[in-house]
Amino acid sequence: MPFIWPLDPQDLFAERYPQMTLGLPADEVAAVRAVVTEMWPDRPGGWVHEWSALAERHAAAGRPDLAAQAYGWAKFPSLADGPKRIALARQAEQYRLAAPAFPVEFERRTLTVPYGGGTGTTDVTVHLMAAPGLPADAPVLLASGGVDSWKMDLHGLWVRLALALPVRLLLFDLPGTGETSHLPMTPDGGAGVIAGLVAHARSIGGGMVGHFGISMGGHYAARTGLGGTVDAAVVLGGPVERSFARGRGFAFGMDGIVGNALGFDALPSTAEREDAFAAFDLRPLLDQDANGPMLVVNGADDVHVPQHDTLVFTGRRATDVHLLPGTGHCAISKMGEAMELITAWLRKTMVE
Repeated sequence: MPFIWPLDPQDLFAERYPQMTLGLPADEVAAVRAVVTEMWPDRPGGWVHEWSALAERHAAAGRPDLAAQAYGWAKFPSLADGPKRIALARQAEQYRLAAPAFPVEFERRTLTVPYGGGTGTTDVTVHLMAAPGLPADAPVLLASGGVDSWKMDLHGLWVRLALALPVRLLLFDLPGTGETSHLPMTPDGGAGVIAGLVAHARSIGGGMVGHFGISMGGHYAARTGLGGTVDAAVVLGGPVERSFARGRGFAFGMDGIVGNALGFDALPSTAEREDAFAAFDLRPLLDQDANGPMLVVNGADDVHVPQHDTLVFTGRRATDVHLLPGTGHCAISKMGEAMELITAWLRKTMVE
């Protein structure tokens, strides 16, 4: 069962403000920030209550696009209790209402993919997004966020990418998160789900498949890239090795966020968390030479992912590495610069 944990909501505002204002007006974010005093209780002053109130105002004003963004922050950072899960369901409802006005072709689809080994399967809800009129045989790019920013939350980024590149996006939530939170996040389980999505992607396009992952999504993109199972892999702020070393702590409530994604039913002890994390270390894949083309990007001042996890790719065959100065996790405050690099690289690698 999910669990709640001690968390100061103002810490989240301090860290996530640049991300919040990517999808919502800055004055609205500031107004919510001014009245939120506690994280978990669903009452005035509570995180989920105040963000949901903003979402309801946008829904009543006929702006389901903004309502979906606000509900996305209401359920942030984890589906740890009932009010958060309700907020996610309302986000999905508003997102579907907003979809007819998207400037891209959009389809919501549920796929059945292998899970758990043997003949086991699971359902994963994905979104397909593409520029209008894109040919059916266009390349397909899998894309996901991380443990707390999911496919609907990153809508604006996906739209810009779909309009900038002649590729079809297949957007999904990692196991342990969002609409795939019915599964725990495990190295092999997550890799198995993604392998099923890669296979589906090859069947719906011309065969060319890439994988773009942000934060923990970047970890799984590093797995597919290092293993050579996709034709192009982009890792933005992905933890790959030192992030999982024993003795590392967490900032901004990430211990509870990750603990929920991993399937714990209470805040894990340091030993429990470190034991679970040890299996995510990608050193065995880093020691191989099977990778396809890869682009690895992050901010130099990341408090979550050590610089090593970006720089370890330096000098690898068919791999470009960029550590951007003056920005932090996933280069969020320089997202425009990061996306220029990523878009140009994907165009060169998957299209030209």
